[in-house]
Amino acid sequence: MSRFLFVVPPLTGHINPSVAVGAALTQRGHDVSWVGHLEALTPLLPAHAAVFPVAHDVSGEALHALAGRWLQLRGTAELRFFWEEFLVPLAQQMLPAVEAAVDAFAPDVVVSDQQALAGALVARRAGLPWATSAITSSELVRPLAAMPKVEEWVTECMTSFQRVHGVADPVDLRWSEHLVLIYSTAALIGSVDSLPPHYALTGPVLTARPDTIPFPWEWLDPGRRTVLASLGTLNVGVGERFFRTLVDAVADEGDRLQLIIVAPPDMLESPPPHVLVRESVPQLSLLDHVDAVVTHAGHNTVCESLAHGLPLVVAPIRDDQPIVAQQVVDAGAGIRVKFARIRPPELREAVRAVLAEPSYRERARRIAESFASAGGAATAADRLEQLANGQPISAYR
Repeated sequence: MSRFLFVVPPLTGHINPSVAVGAALTQRGHDVSWVGHLEALTPLLPAHAAVFPVAHDVSGEALHALAGRWLQLRGTAELRFFWEEFLVPLAQQMLPAVEAAVDAFAPDVVVSDQQALAGALVARRAGLPWATSAITSSELVRPLAAMPKVEEWVTECMTSFQRVHGVADPVDLRWSEHLVLIYSTAALIGSVDSLPPHYALTGPVLTARPDTIPFPWEWLDPGRRTVLASLGTLNVGVGERFFRTLVDAVADEGDRLQLIIVAPPDMLESPPPHVLVRESVPQLSLLDHVDAVVTHAGHNTVCESLAHGLPLVVAPIRDDQPIVAQQVVDAGAGIRVKFARIRPPELREAVRAVLAEPSYRERARRIAESFASAGGAATAADRLEQLANGQPISAYR
């Protein structure tokens, strides 16, 4: 049996895939451990999970404060903040814990999230096989290729971080030369013919989550279509105008539609009876009762929705979201709208279209079938076992 060490940032959407893959490996008899921040990891990992904690834990409030500053920026300022204020400081902070974990746990393979650069650096210094956990497929298209100076600056950030810590041959720490796990399929991201053979398309790695979040299931009316609207945990603070526009868009639809919005209730006071506003929802369970999803095109929400065969209205805000939104549109599984300038009539028509026109649901179901065929966590575990056993990378596809 082998030992696998997952290195993850304090972000729920990045931790969840590692939990699913870790569970698959554990069921096969392997030893699995995590390096990360306890406040973020503890609610998501099994009670018995082995964790090497980062010494300086980070609170949810601190993360939201950081996200709030980031959301105020645009263009290259946004990117500089992301690298200078989050990714590189996070890597510096996590480095001692990753080093301690490698010494104490002696992993056969390190699985490093793309935003946990310390995992890749320590694995390379220790001469260990390592895999990239690619939470979003957006980087596959080199989003900065049209801005070579910006792309060069990002590379320099990683190069400087590695040289400071004694790495003589810096590389792009976001992409392992051994194995890259991509939680999507060609049905969503398009042609993959140009990808190297060690890039493994596993589809989303979804796993059952305990239904600890209360929800008024009796509110759901099976006689009406149900739409779920979510902007994710980090973007909800800038979503008030969009959500108000959405409520206005469906104001006269109460006889045939009900809308669930994931947002603080005080953001949308006194919504109409067919609109339910909840601080949080048991999303995976709720998707079984939903007919369409309105989202910012966050990769996790998009893939979870499509895995349920649900059509989408995507309103990207920033970061990788425009790329993921375009993937949805190109795949025929949804309609893209403008987050900042959308008006109620346009949003109403988009919601009506994805509910009424069969093609959107048919394309979403095709993607769901491709996700299921790809194997998810089981396939990711297969590839990691192959890496641990020294199987040639050309065999991963």
